[in-house]
Amino acid sequence: MKKTIFVFSALIVALLALFQLSKYAYISRDVSVEIVIASIAIVFFLIGLYINKRTLQKEKLPDTIVNLKRVEELGISNREYEVLVQISNGLSNKEIAKKLFVSESTIKTHVSNLLVKLDAKRRTQAVQKAKQLQILAI
Repeated sequence: MKKTIFVFSALIVALLALFQLSKYAYISRDVSVEIVIASIAIVFFLIGLYINKRTLQKEKLPDTIVNLKRVEELGISNREYEVLVQISNGLSNKEIAKKLFVSESTIKTHVSNLLVKLDAKRRTQAVQKAKQLQILAI
């Protein structure tokens, strides 16, 4: 966090220095307006590239392998598995129903079936057991 704050502070200071230099260069008539605008645009472009590169490096997916054979052994259908994934994302029955384009009572049925198949009493316990059985990515 401190490194991020330092990087952005340094970028702000560099931009302020660039603005000041461009202001003095423009006042003294050494540089035209187009060159000042182009240099500022290039600096912002480079900052954007740097920030984009940093954020793309952080978005790595977990390396957890889902055991699909175990899903079949437990008798979990594809739709029930979709519901389980949505439960692990923290969605409510109503939100899952909207996302999967089914009724809320259908989702309740799928959740009940999942609880029985995973031998769980609550949704959170079902997600925890699914992660232990490696049928959900962590």
